[in-house]
Amino acid sequence: MSTPLEVTIIGAGYVGLSTAAALALAGHRVWIVERDPVRLEQLRQGCAPFDEPGLEAVLRDPALQLCPTHDLRTAVTTSSVVMIAVGTPPTPSHGVDLTQVFAAVEALAPHLDGTPRVIAVKSTVPVGTSAGIAETLRRLAPDARVAVSSNPEFLRQGRALRDAVFPDRIVVGATEAWALEHLRALYEPLIAGSSSVPAFLEDHRPAALIPWLAVSPRSAELSKYAANAFLAMKISFINEIANLCIETGADVDEIVAVLERDARIGGDFLRPGLGYGGSCFPKDTRALSQIALKGGYDFRLLRAVIEVNTAQPFRALDRLERRLGDLRGARIAVLGLTFKPETDDLRESLGVEIALELSARGAVVSAHDPVAAKAARGLLPAAIHVTSDLEDCVTDADAIILVTEWVAYRNADWERLGSAMRRRLIFDGRNALDAALLERAGFEYLGVGRSLPA
Repeated sequence: MSTPLEVTIIGAGYVGLSTAAALALAGHRVWIVERDPVRLEQLRQGCAPFDEPGLEAVLRDPALQLCPTHDLRTAVTTSSVVMIAVGTPPTPSHGVDLTQVFAAVEALAPHLDGTPRVIAVKSTVPVGTSAGIAETLRRLAPDARVAVSSNPEFLRQGRALRDAVFPDRIVVGATEAWALEHLRALYEPLIAGSSSVPAFLEDHRPAALIPWLAVSPRSAELSKYAANAFLAMKISFINEIANLCIETGADVDEIVAVLERDARIGGDFLRPGLGYGGSCFPKDTRALSQIALKGGYDFRLLRAVIEVNTAQPFRALDRLERRLGDLRGARIAVLGLTFKPETDDLRESLGVEIALELSARGAVVSAHDPVAAKAARGLLPAAIHVTSDLEDCVTDADAIILVTEWVAYRNADWERLGSAMRRRLIFDGRNALDAALLERAGFEYLGVGRSLPA
């Protein structure tokens, strides 16, 4: 194993904590700098401040060197790598707000000296941000010896720990050879597969070395946006095919079975539904469109991807409305409020958006989520009944719309739930349920692009 290093990670969100856990499992000492006193105390108690499978067990492992702290000076001066993993929320014009990034840069600058250190930017940032950070540090800490690199993450919420420990690839954008060598040493245990890992991840160990891709900082910054935009494009494409299936009588599931057998296409992200949500795809596709426009380029394909995704939930509600005749006074149960299963993240939640739109159309709305019901009550008006009790949610409902494909919904007793409803109509917005089973339970089933009565 390579020599253990000391590394500081500024920011304890999904990216920061998952990265910290992976690097601690690789044998390094990891300082997690968090200024929020409530979140910091949670971390010191070994509690994850959000729901992410497996993460809390790693935080509580006494064998690992995870050091939550508010003391930026100690963390920076003892570390040879400082990672910036703070939020980059969208601006009102769909650009990228870099306030937190440059606040972190300004805060760490006084603690830099002549010791060589790599500043690695893990936050998703526009092209040229690394260069801007380097210029800021030259101004604020002229005697510091630092190399600023772009080190984008490609984590999936709900699988963030697994993706951090066993990444598909490690991308580093740097111009200084010594910085590349230092980051290579940091990641070597992950690349070689020599990290210790929790038992539940053992079966996911890759058979080969993890690819190491050294590119320019600008290419590294753009690669994150390019990856998310391409995956978003696949989602919007298959949703357009699903919409066409409704008009032609074809079955989207059968078409996916054909496409995923093509090695050039693959089956990942070819699952029709209500569109993408969450903290990454909506923000990053819109940001990339803005980046293109600022560069004088009209990214027409990306604009179409965004337009399709924006319209997709409303197409579903229009179908539901046609089936019911009128949504005014109809009782509709919305199942799933987080943007995807295995997370409690409600950012850019389609479930929340759909509940609000149904209410605006005059429906009486109830909503359920296995983990985020309490948090969702703060996002939805009092007129929308939010509950963590599934049967309570569907009682007296005229229809159900499934938004998030939680396992709890797949495994539900649909005969019992149906008996509590006023009308057994379900719109499976993720094609996640067993249509035949539901029909045997007396449900009228509507799917996305499936060749069933619509």
